[in-house]
Amino acid sequence: MKEIILIKLGEIVLKGLNRKNFEDTLIKNLRSRLTKAGRFEIKIAQSTIRVTPCDDSCDMEKACELVGKTFGITAYSRACVAEKTLEDIQQKSVEYLREQLEETQTFKVEAKRSDKKFPLKSPEICEQVGGYILEQFPHLQVDVRNPEMTVTVEVRDFGAYVRGGVIKGAGGIPVGTGGKAVILISGGIDSPVAGYMMAKRGLELTAVHFASPPYTSQRAEEKVQRLLAVVSQYAGKITMYTVPFTEIQEQIKEKCPEELFTIIMRRFMMKISERIALEKDCHALITGESLGQVASQTLKAIGCTDIVCEMPVFRPLIGMDKDEIITISRKIGTFDISIEPYEDCCTVFTPKHPRTRPVLSYVEKAENELDTEVLTENALAGVKVMTIGNSF
Repeated sequence: MKEIILIKLGEIVLKGLNRKNFEDTLIKNLRSRLTKAGRFEIKIAQSTIRVTPCDDSCDMEKACELVGKTFGITAYSRACVAEKTLEDIQQKSVEYLREQLEETQTFKVEAKRSDKKFPLKSPEICEQVGGYILEQFPHLQVDVRNPEMTVTVEVRDFGAYVRGGVIKGAGGIPVGTGGKAVILISGGIDSPVAGYMMAKRGLELTAVHFASPPYTSQRAEEKVQRLLAVVSQYAGKITMYTVPFTEIQEQIKEKCPEELFTIIMRRFMMKISERIALEKDCHALITGESLGQVASQTLKAIGCTDIVCEMPVFRPLIGMDKDEIITISRKIGTFDISIEPYEDCCTVFTPKHPRTRPVLSYVEKAENELDTEVLTENALAGVKVMTIGNSF
């Protein structure tokens, strides 16, 4: 029995004249991604993508897992291919869904008939297929309002398909349709979620991580690599730039007021990240900040850090509380890694009483005690680069 994956597009269908560009990118992403599960033929028609295995060696379970983590897809399902005859559709409905129907008490049939040449209309297909299923499974009852199982028949121009339940997709728009941006990534809960959310809006991600040995360990850096590996399952290949930050932090501690340490540190992070972004043709920065969550994330503190950048800074978590962020981190699989006890450089030399309402002129005056250009160039000269995940 021939089985395929049917994929439903999300907001791509609303893109008007640009729609084909979004569809082409999504198909390109799927082609690259599905190579991990075998050889598949991918075609699109009538707002539906058909993923057909080329041979029996294809891993359909793995393929479904990969499809489920591909942005741009609102829903997908495994389906059985049937001939465009009522008899074959009836037979395939029973054969393909037998195990589920045997374990179900109530069901209904839904039909979608886009091929107007097919002799039966949608209500007639539902009646005929539903009646046949009842003959084969006398224990079943029809419940059109709240069934345990819905049997769906699709009769399209290019074929007929029978399927059971639909699985929710990752949503969003295809990675690569929104441009490129740099995510400032730490080992915490927030920044991996921020990266995931912006990849969902089509951005290709480059990651910048700041390390401060010996105050931070190699395990802390490896923790970030594992977080990015999880995010890359959705976002595709991510290039990670690890920036040595020890000299900058030690200089700030030595020469700047303690209450401004975090603000000045973050200003350096933004400047360095923007330099890397410009070199790598990225056009925005992404952070995991949530308004008011910590002292450096107040309105005035954010203003003092943003002013050192010329490119946009995206903060997808800015209006979310911690519980909402944790919910997403659990969903995508980063939470358990994030709570591992390997601290990053943001926790080094943390002031006892950080300034929550910093004054920009005071911050700039304190920062003038540092040779910012030399410190920045030294940090950039020591950058380490690695690639995480696979490209689409």
